[in-house]
Amino acid sequence: MSIDFHNKKNQSTYTTRTADKSWIEKIKKLVPIENVSNALDVGCGGGIYSNALSDIGVSFVTGIDFSEAILEGARANCKKHENIIFKHGNALETGLDSNSFNLLLERALIHHIEDLKACFKEGYRVLKNEGFYIIQDRTPEDCLLEGNDNHIRGYFSELFPRLSEMETKRRYNSKYVIDSLQEAGFKSIEEVKLWETRKVYSDKDQLLKDLSERTGRSILHELNDEELKLLISHIDKSLSTNTNIIEKDRWTIWKAVK
Repeated sequence: MSIDFHNKKNQSTYTTRTADKSWIEKIKKLVPIENVSNALDVGCGGGIYSNALSDIGVSFVTGIDFSEAILEGARANCKKHENIIFKHGNALETGLDSNSFNLLLERALIHHIEDLKACFKEGYRVLKNEGFYIIQDRTPEDCLLEGNDNHIRGYFSELFPRLSEMETKRRYNSKYVIDSLQEAGFKSIEEVKLWETRKVYSDKDQLLKDLSERTGRSILHELNDEELKLLISHIDKSLSTNTNIIEKDRWTIWKAVK
């Protein structure tokens, strides 16, 4: 029952948030944004982070995604920015010119990629010399953290261990990511952790509604409707607060330079 990224019903599932200031601050620490004139957002989804790159001063942003349906949602989500364009492509074959971008962002993408080395080779090709490569994803360790009032995702695998197994199987460990980046020719590789605020909910009902719609959470498409109801009930009982819920996810970010 995996999410069908090509189904028009899902074209807006990744457009309902804005990038949090915790993410923006981390990116600004890792990359001299004032020197970035041309950025590429691969696996751009609904354009949330394409919007963010434009907002923090990147002159021109190109978003790439393999789903035309998702790209429709992205174009609608980013229509206020005339300096953002979207193209159909994928991480292994972007179809873009070599040596074209100062910054390449791949957020929540690499766990969908089977041939990571080919992905990094393509990233190396499209980046300009001294260009920055930012990869953000969860490692297996990030996926195994327990649930609490902030880390809502931790409750998913607590109730359904198969989700934990699925998550850890499709995630790369940090050593493999770093080794693959080095093999592709990248230098100055850094790894940092980020607790990124995903969304702030005024009350618990707002969070539970978001979960019931599986909004922006591809892993929830692995549950049938009855299992999703069980999960929502479990989270409802587990949370110690009813208001001002700040949902955060733990991520690993790798920065590399061409």
